Amino acid sequence: MSALQGGNKSGIISQNTASTYFSIFKAVLKQAFIDGYLQSDLSAKLKGIQEKESRREYLTVEELNKLVATPCERDVLKRAALFSALTGLRHIDIQKLKWSEISIDGNQAKLHFTQQKTKGVEYTPISEQALQLCGEPGRPEQLVFEDLPNPSWISRPLKQWIEAAGIKKKITFHCFRHTFATLQLSSGTDIYTVSKMLGHTDVKTTQIYAKVVDEKKNKAAQAIKIDDIKNLDK
Repeated sequence: MSALQGGNKSGIISQNTASTYFSIFKAVLKQAFIDGYLQSDLSAKLKGIQEKESRREYLTVEELNKLVATPCERDVLKRAALFSALTGLRHIDIQKLKWSEISIDGNQAKLHFTQQKTKGVEYTPISEQALQLCGEPGRPEQLVFEDLPNPSWISRPLKQWIEAAGIKKKITFHCFRHTFATLQLSSGTDIYTVSKMLGHTDVKTTQIYAKVVDEKKNKAAQAIKIDDIKNLDK
């Protein structure tokens, strides 16, 4: 895994990126066998690249409130990021979201859209605050978050916004999705519900966030200190 990164980036690709690329390569070989271009299934003979478990950085509710109170160079970026924290949607799904994919049944707003990554059709409720972040309703085929920049153009204004709020963590747009998952689990929402809301095809993917919550619980268990109890009976 010594392949160089593309574009203007320096260094080599990460282990997880290599794992993703290799999985795609195996899928191509598998399809070539199915279509008759290969006489044997070469993909079955290849061992995949193991993904490395990475730290999922997230924001606390207090930090989200700081961001709400902090101006951002791009208002659409601010609204979209906070929308991700409240819904768990990926950047690409927020960027492609249309007004026709938002419906209101009584007092409950819901999204009905197709995930760009998995192509899975999702039907999920959203909070009143998440709906407010969408702004004034537009035409059915109009994008909800018009002019939301592509990921390559987000880094600089996002970093400036995070720093202006006094947050020291290294936060990317995807961290707002991590935030949604972590805060949901921390508040007691069961892992299967969170998994469905994130659009995960396997609950094992969601369990990564559960580990973060367990770490918080372990720290909380040590938070209360009283006088030395070793000599309690003396």
